[in-house]
Amino acid sequence: MLIVLSPAKSLDFDTPAVTDTHTLPEFIPEAARLIERLRELSPAQIASLMSISDPLALLNHGRYADWSKKFTRKNAKQAVLAFNGDVYEGLDAATLAPDGLDYLQKHLRILSGLYGVLRPLDLMQPYRLEMGTRLATSSGKDLYAYWGERITASLNTVLAQNRSRALVNLASEEYFKSVKPKLLNVPVITPVFEEWKGGKYKIISFYAKRARGLMARYAAERGIIDPADLLGFDSEGYGFEAAASSEHSWVFRRRQDI
Repeated sequence: MLIVLSPAKSLDFDTPAVTDTHTLPEFIPEAARLIERLRELSPAQIASLMSISDPLALLNHGRYADWSKKFTRKNAKQAVLAFNGDVYEGLDAATLAPDGLDYLQKHLRILSGLYGVLRPLDLMQPYRLEMGTRLATSSGKDLYAYWGERITASLNTVLAQNRSRALVNLASEEYFKSVKPKLLNVPVITPVFEEWKGGKYKIISFYAKRARGLMARYAAERGIIDPADLLGFDSEGYGFEAAASSEHSWVFRRRQDI
């Protein structure tokens, strides 16, 4: 089994990493070419391209200028410990036992606009580049064109190495669009997380993001390799709803006041 997650906009490069173990990203040359393209943009152009504030644009303009092909513990941090959004608060990788981090390194991949695919312990330098950004390159009009089939091919390699029977999609729609499911060598299972609100079940973004991280943690704590074992996921009150699910879309619900 292989799990894919989205990255996060929020980053934490201040808290010391809980492990010295690290690896390097697979697509450093490809990331470097994107950085060179981003360095052509002024802060104002970055703000317009990414629909972000001027201070954020200035921050990331500086990040692109500082980015280096050489990754060290001084300029980079392990991806799963550097991302700091809702998904990663649910995953809370820093509190996993070493065996849990080892599991994530083998069975989880993080999709990235800049790095393509990251293993959890791959060092990454701070950046902001969402997969949906319409950054034109020589490959096409956006990052989907830039990455082409590279991400899918990388996932297929890991799936084969792990003898995986399925890919569990815990990524957002924006990021999973970088994967070409028809070219994957295994079926895709997409968990869906719903909350009871206003007299019916519905997806609420904040809770759904956190639940994705919680499910990845659930798998890591138990060393799950058979996707069927995810059906027992019960973190923070969720439960599998067979009647609302299909073969490739697994619905987990919880009923509580929110």
